Amino acid sequence: MSPEFVVSPFLPVFYIMMRVVTEESKAISNFSVILVGPQNPENIGLVARNMKNTGFKSLRIVKLEGLEQKSYKTAIHAHGILDKTQFYSSLSEATSDLDLVFAATSKRRKNFHILSLKDAVGKMFEFPPSTKIGLLFGNERTGLTSDELLSSNFRFAIPQAGRQPSYNLASAALLALFYIYTYRNLEEIKINRERPISRKEQEECLQLILDKLKKKKFIHRTNRQHMTEMIYDLFGRLAMTSKDRKLLLALFSKGID
Repeated sequence: MSPEFVVSPFLPVFYIMMRVVTEESKAISNFSVILVGPQNPENIGLVARNMKNTGFKSLRIVKLEGLEQKSYKTAIHAHGILDKTQFYSSLSEATSDLDLVFAATSKRRKNFHILSLKDAVGKMFEFPPSTKIGLLFGNERTGLTSDELLSSNFRFAIPQAGRQPSYNLASAALLALFYIYTYRNLEEIKINRERPISRKEQEECLQLILDKLKKKKFIHRTNRQHMTEMIYDLFGRLAMTSKDRKLLLALFSKGID
């Protein structure tokens, strides 16, 4: 038999490995890291380096127009990620084309349900690989405000020893990215949910619901922030699909008129 017809015993294993790598790479490519108003340019570079180490490629930054050279110094071999960074003037613009957003927070939130990092990552992989997911991190000094959390579906906290200050931005990003990276074992992933509609469509639907509730005086001046946060939290965790949106709009358009 000529050499070109010899089948290596390792060929099936090779194809299986290639399939795993391809599917995992596709899953990671659908994640975007979003930084809101980062103050320290070195942290931006470190986040890019952490992304490179764990296979993530898409970096989005809100409230900055460009990068300083200091970011490139700490990015080391991740200059390509910085070069392709996308900049946005508002958080809603940065998340509009995503399907789900997971926000990191170290603060206790009265009106928002907080997941552990482990549970949050498990939930990320309940959805099809085509689902576009954003990982949201706030400013180093203030973290994410309550208004900024409205742009997320799920909130998660990274565990740490008691009475310690919150993690540095780059450290928090690395912990989340590394956990996602190590979780990508195809035997563990059980997709059981449909891909949601985009955050832009979700927020448009929520705004229509809020408008209806305001007209009915269910939401008023004294409870507006409290009710808005609770409604965003509740329907955000729903990870709204097209069917969900259709049902919700029918309920709130006809059911409470």
